Amino acid sequence: YVAYREVGMANSLGIPRKTFVRNIIRTQHNGIICATGGAGRRRAYADFMFLCLIAMLALTRAEIVQRMRAPVVTQAEGLVRVFANCPEDMRREFQSPVARFAAETVYGLYRGLRRKPERFESPRIIVHLGDVRTNIASVVTRVATNEDASVTTRIYLKSPGGADISRFRREVARAFYRAVLGRELSEAEAVRALQEADPSYRVSVLRKRLEAWLAGDRSEQKLADDEAWDEEHLTLMRKVLEVGVASRRDVQTFASRLFLYPPIFGDPFEGGRHELSFREAIPLAKKDPRIRLLATRKAMEVAVFGAGRGAAMSAAAEAYVGFLKDLSLGETSEKDLSDALTNADKRLEMAWEGAER
Repeated sequence: YVAYREVGMANSLGIPRKTFVRNIIRTQHNGIICATGGAGRRRAYADFMFLCLIAMLALTRAEIVQRMRAPVVTQAEGLVRVFANCPEDMRREFQSPVARFAAETVYGLYRGLRRKPERFESPRIIVHLGDVRTNIASVVTRVATNEDASVTTRIYLKSPGGADISRFRREVARAFYRAVLGRELSEAEAVRALQEADPSYRVSVLRKRLEAWLAGDRSEQKLADDEAWDEEHLTLMRKVLEVGVASRRDVQTFASRLFLYPPIFGDPFEGGRHELSFREAIPLAKKDPRIRLLATRKAMEVAVFGAGRGAAMSAAAEAYVGFLKDLSLGETSEKDLSDALTNADKRLEMAWEGAER
């Protein structure tokens, strides 16, 4: 405010005003504005006026007034506040969504800790939105201890549209722990806190890790033993990561299990084959009793593999279980078995189409 008032005084003296400052120069309390002593005050005032004259190259007076009047957004019982030092169109686009994102992260952390949200008279997580429109991913954090020993964290998003969202979420989590619990978290601890607080975030991290492992990426391997690391991810593939939800990877994993293998290694099926698709097994079931026995076992496995991943996957699993039971009894015609398998395949296709990408 003082900066804008002084520029107005300069204008009243006849100094041409074209545009003002894009970013107000921040000073410390012991700097230009608060210099003491006669000579110090005059020197400070001259320096300050020089900065104000430089300021006349960025924003119009109307734009400055508009930014000064731009409302702040406060969320999460006063804990989070978002300032938008940016043009009106950017403020409308980003200020409220960023505030909601930060507040949702905070409430998730409260839930994860099983802690009732607290009311804050003054914000402890302050987010500043810049006016850069290009994709700058930087997220800068400044932490300050207040006179009452409380801690305030300021998070600067220079380019709101290009900021690294994952980094921003982690910094909000770290700021939350400083303000609410008085604890300083490392980056890894912040990730763990978010995982414990937000099941969907935990699932997304696990899915990304699983996809990286399937692609042969071992950059995040935490176990020295390769076999143990592989076994951990094979176990992860079998887990229901999110109850009632199937990803396309879940459907692919389920489909990869729809084969029959000889019970004894080195003793192949007819024709020397070491694996049979369900459709290939239909004409051989009455000839080879092993196929009927394997179908019985596979029916129990398929029921487990399809459980907990939503209605579409459950329906597909039930259809395959029905087919396998008929195959194991050896009394159903090949045509009826083929029709039952076709129905199960169609249900699996429906599960694929409805799965999360």
